[in-house]
Amino acid sequence: MAHSLHHSILIRGGHVIDPGRMNGPAEVLIENGKIVAVGHNLAVPSRGQDASLRTIDATGQLVLPGFVDLHVHLREPGFEYKETIQTGTASAVAGGFTSVCCMPNTNPVNDNQAITEFILDQARAAGNAHVFPVGAVTKGSEGKELAEIGDLRRAGCVAISDDGRPVMNSLVMRRAMEYALAFDLPVIDHCEDLHLSEGGCMNEGLVSTQLGLQGIPAAAEDVMVARNLALAELTGARLHLAHVSTAGSVRMVREAKARGIRVTAEACPHHFSLTEEAVRDFNTLAKMNPPLRTWQDIQAIKEGLRDGTIDVIATDHAPHATQDKQREFAEAPFGIVGLETALPLTLALVEEGVLSLEAAVAKLTTAPAQTFSLTKGTLAPGADADVVVVDAQRQWEVDPSRFRSKSTNTPFAGWKVKGLATTTIVAGNVVYELA
Repeated sequence: MAHSLHHSILIRGGHVIDPGRMNGPAEVLIENGKIVAVGHNLAVPSRGQDASLRTIDATGQLVLPGFVDLHVHLREPGFEYKETIQTGTASAVAGGFTSVCCMPNTNPVNDNQAITEFILDQARAAGNAHVFPVGAVTKGSEGKELAEIGDLRRAGCVAISDDGRPVMNSLVMRRAMEYALAFDLPVIDHCEDLHLSEGGCMNEGLVSTQLGLQGIPAAAEDVMVARNLALAELTGARLHLAHVSTAGSVRMVREAKARGIRVTAEACPHHFSLTEEAVRDFNTLAKMNPPLRTWQDIQAIKEGLRDGTIDVIATDHAPHATQDKQREFAEAPFGIVGLETALPLTLALVEEGVLSLEAAVAKLTTAPAQTFSLTKGTLAPGADADVVVVDAQRQWEVDPSRFRSKSTNTPFAGWKVKGLATTTIVAGNVVYELA
């Protein structure tokens, strides 16, 4: 991808939304990788022959802080045939994401400094989105012995998680929270009681019974959410709940927040856009963990997003090669790609009246940045110039063959959606432009 280098960029004609700071027509001036000013009739410094100013016309479009995704799988090291840091971050910037937090379930697992440093080196070489590694809670994510959490933090990890493998042992989880508290790192948990979910491949209920598939009950998530909230209360640690999918989870998080427990939660677009009905024809592209649930669960997630119980929208971008997904339903891996469809699926919540436009933008920018203490998600003067220009009215059809991800495993193929990133800027460099 050719990156155009300009000392200065002026974005004019657009409607700027910087949640909590600005919502209206304005110009944005970028110099040397930083936001210099947001306002009207900005004075652009006079230039010598060699200096260059690029003007981007954003008339009729939104100018937003680059999106921040707290939950992606970049698959490198170890599973490069599914995705690489290069292809994953190319997919990110095409979707408007300028910062992504990558989960440690690579091979080897990111449970030490060397792997963290490798990921950061690869991300720098790719030159697309910023990558913030998430370190493992336990060595090899085996749930037994704590990883060197301090080393991971020093190497650049922004949180810890045994993603995809819940920390089943409550004592290990307690110790992890106590260590993480000392380093002020959030602990992320994929809430699943593996004894309750064992062998399951979709939501347990009427559809699973009709299809003859073994189900994963909502209680498998609820039990672990309750456990984690109890441990967060005990330790005072920062708990972040990944991909909330049940009405029970939303209710418990709401109560926990009201009682002052330090908990944040994320929801994924697929969990507020699709129900278990998507699995009807044994469609492995609709197989994910946690599984797609019921209409009632979707309503609870929307209400949780509306009232702030769910802080963040994240993708859980989980690429799989076509041959992996073309197995029998029970054998196929869990997961879907999400970076290039998250924006329109989130904007659909605005159309539906679930969120205001500014609130929707906040769930993709300021809120995730605050959740992991990242200095991102804002257009404040002095901030890194990570910006996305969005045509919110642009209609398009989801065509996985055009994704920049290496993988195409999405249940949204053929969906007619609205909202597309047209220009993505990372640290003052234009890294993506809609062809």
